[in-house]
Amino acid sequence: MKQALKRVFKWIVVGACSAVLIFLTLIFARAFAQRRLPPLKPWHHALKFEVTASEITDTWTLQDYLRREDEVFREMNEKVLPAAAPEDRTELNRYWPDSPINPERFKRNWNRTFELVPEGEIRGGALLIHGLTDAPYSVRAEAELLRSLGYYALCLRMPGHGTVPGALTKARWEDWRAATRMGARHVRRQVGDKAFVIAGYSNGGALAVQYALDALADQKLPRPDRVLLFSPMIGVSPFAGLAKVVASVGAIPYFAHSRWMDLMPEYIPFKYNSFPAYAGQQTAELTTRIQRGVARSAASGRIANLPPILAFVSLVDSTVITMATIERLYAFLPANGSEVVLFDLNRTAVVGPFLKRNYDAEVAALFANAARPYRLALVTNAGPDTPDVVARVAEHHSSRVVDFPLSLRWPPQIFSLSHLAVPFAPNDPLFGIDPDTRVSYGPRLGLIAPRGEKGVLDVPLDQFLRLNCNPFFPYVEERIREFLPK
Repeated sequence: MKQALKRVFKWIVVGACSAVLIFLTLIFARAFAQRRLPPLKPWHHALKFEVTASEITDTWTLQDYLRREDEVFREMNEKVLPAAAPEDRTELNRYWPDSPINPERFKRNWNRTFELVPEGEIRGGALLIHGLTDAPYSVRAEAELLRSLGYYALCLRMPGHGTVPGALTKARWEDWRAATRMGARHVRRQVGDKAFVIAGYSNGGALAVQYALDALADQKLPRPDRVLLFSPMIGVSPFAGLAKVVASVGAIPYFAHSRWMDLMPEYIPFKYNSFPAYAGQQTAELTTRIQRGVARSAASGRIANLPPILAFVSLVDSTVITMATIERLYAFLPANGSEVVLFDLNRTAVVGPFLKRNYDAEVAALFANAARPYRLALVTNAGPDTPDVVARVAEHHSSRVVDFPLSLRWPPQIFSLSHLAVPFAPNDPLFGIDPDTRVSYGPRLGLIAPRGEKGVLDVPLDQFLRLNCNPFFPYVEERIREFLPK
């Protein structure tokens, strides 16, 4: 018997050691592969003056925050931009001081925190939070809509964003949470007891949900009356959790490139193209915390006090797991008027045969669930022979479906939305497919559809082919108007 146990223990040890060896081999194989990435540039290193959670106390005001924001932008302008090498002094490098897409040259640098104040009576206040690698520009359209509806809007730059991608090698999700809380306190002070809305795109959506959960337990935090989400990051790939190990190899100077998932030209003035592994780790930690927080709040019954949530999501999304928003958040909500707007694939007979999968079973199951505690709206083709779309709607606790024509249609050549597209209007000057030409922030990225030989461009083709705006944005505006407190 003892001999048998020894043999079993030996095989367990051998198996464990083999698994560790295979894992380390894969990690270091990737580290060697990452060395083939382009050289690191001055903007791939962290900045000294970025604010952290330990500094943002409960007494911090927006002015305190903006003073630190000024410092970090001054550091970038004085130390990073002048260090651009001769080969990097091109018109499509936002980090060359003389580049036409250097954001500091625009009338307003939308990488910075900004406020929008309605002209007439203030109806309420909104805190808007941008996505990971993004800037406040990504929630500008929603802020302008809210201002037109009488809301004071604060679009807050999260720590590590809007300056250099290297800043995300140190920024933590706790820093973003602290900034969000400061912003919420400021909005509440601005509007008194009037309606308070918190909105977030992608990682900002995760922070909005995290804040709403925290406010249930902490009475010092202003409670939002509504939550708006755009492509929220409620679930990410399980492999995102490995980013911590991947990034740690980068501590070895020879493997410094391992800190990065992508190193790309920085030709977008209001978004990073390069992506550090550490940022992926932070999103993984944040989404895990949210999912556990939702489950705990549901178990305690506290989730009954969560405000109504309106989420806009694309059925197909290569950045986040769309169904996690429904299964890990909405499935636990009370029947409090929450709603999911789901943007379908283009179902026309021309596009359909080219789709890898159709997601019919998943969508049908959502509508068939009569216990569903939220309103579900699917923006989809009116029929297989038309690009015209309808909103296919089922109210909460109902499987009865009603179609509402939208007077909108799929534009030619577009087969789906994307994670990036949801919060941007078609007339966005930078990302729109029908851009406002009165404003210029560089190349009209929403119009670029390159064709030619593969392997020629310095940027992967899918960067240009991925849809960056929402052709159904008028419906987004309609639903937000209906959703806000009356």
